[in-house]
Amino acid sequence: MRGRDPREKHRVSTPLELLFDLTFVLAFGAASSELAHALAEGHIWAGIGAFAFAIFSVSWAWIHFAWFASAYDTDDWVYRLTTMLQMVGVLILALGLPAMFESFGGPRIDNRVMVLGYVVMRIPMCLQWWRASHQDPRHRLIARYYIGSIVISQILWCLLLLVADHPGLMFALATVPLAIELAGPVVAQRKQGGPPWHAHHIAERYSLVIIIALGEGLVGTLATLSAIVGPEGPGWSLEVAVLGLAGTALTFGMWWIYFVIPSGPLLEKFRGRSFGWGYGHIALFGATVAVGAGLHVAAYSIEHHCALSLPETVLCTVVPVALFIATIYALYSALTHSFDPHHVWMIAGSGIVIVATVVCACAGIGLVWCIALLAVTPWVSVVGYEWIGHRHNAAVLHGLESSSASIDSPTRSLDAS
Repeated sequence: MRGRDPREKHRVSTPLELLFDLTFVLAFGAASSELAHALAEGHIWAGIGAFAFAIFSVSWAWIHFAWFASAYDTDDWVYRLTTMLQMVGVLILALGLPAMFESFGGPRIDNRVMVLGYVVMRIPMCLQWWRASHQDPRHRLIARYYIGSIVISQILWCLLLLVADHPGLMFALATVPLAIELAGPVVAQRKQGGPPWHAHHIAERYSLVIIIALGEGLVGTLATLSAIVGPEGPGWSLEVAVLGLAGTALTFGMWWIYFVIPSGPLLEKFRGRSFGWGYGHIALFGATVAVGAGLHVAAYSIEHHCALSLPETVLCTVVPVALFIATIYALYSALTHSFDPHHVWMIAGSGIVIVATVVCACAGIGLVWCIALLAVTPWVSVVGYEWIGHRHNAAVLHGLESSSASIDSPTRSLDAS
């Protein structure tokens, strides 16, 4: 465990990493389902708060493993078994999400199972860092920073269970272990340059999780279609075809605009920009999963199991779509440190479609047709990119190829704490 070559050719995700990601399919699915239930029952703010807590917890767990594996994936028997234990921890975390959602907004936050899941994950991760500290002398101090931040923050998270009867106090005090966890990678990067993660590999790892999150959009589309053609629904009709196309087109458009960003080459050249890019994906993961939850709320509305009005139901999908679009453009700007004037009209066009969708909902136009209109939103950016925006992308990549020296330090990194 001496650290892998950050410039290794043809570095791709391993079968073990793909297996590990399957646990997050379940975690994202649980968070999406619980959010849909909460929104459909009218518990809007409690549902949003619990969802934000859940997505951060799930994403943080994945980020930790992904960046460590990018630097120290030895694929020996110890590494495999510790990864398996972390998978068990993720499953426990996912099992704890329903209880947390149900208790959120009440007199006590029930996150005991979630904390247990984190303890199960953190013990083998500390073992991995301990191995790295002994077998990679050059990065020994970095490994010790991570071990210290993990152990201290995890102890504090466990102690916070003692004040779970006071949610306000608990979340206020939670800023302390959170700050300690965040401090681990920051201190390691500034003092020692960070571990030797691989830019193209980490970009691929994030893209795979985005695909997992996009799967929730297809699940939500299927749930809505099932509500229409099911025993209690109106049955097959033109609306079924429109909705099926709209849900798929919305998911496909979101996929399209994410993958036009050349994250791998940019991270390879500007490694110091990985903090904003890596942590910014937490908001992107949340928005993507929430789109699926919003479509699921539409299914509840069609089945007459929803306490929301038509505009409120439509907003359940509109808001995460808007957040997704905004985050995509923010990540692109943060990673490239460039501004394309054409992005202004792409964003404006997306905004017009979003506002038009809400107006149609307020005017009483059918739910299916509102979703169909909303599905146009990401395609504004798709058309804009394919028509003219690709030129800016090409110019950015050409600048990388023609530059002989990196602007940022080649050793700076995001790593998870």
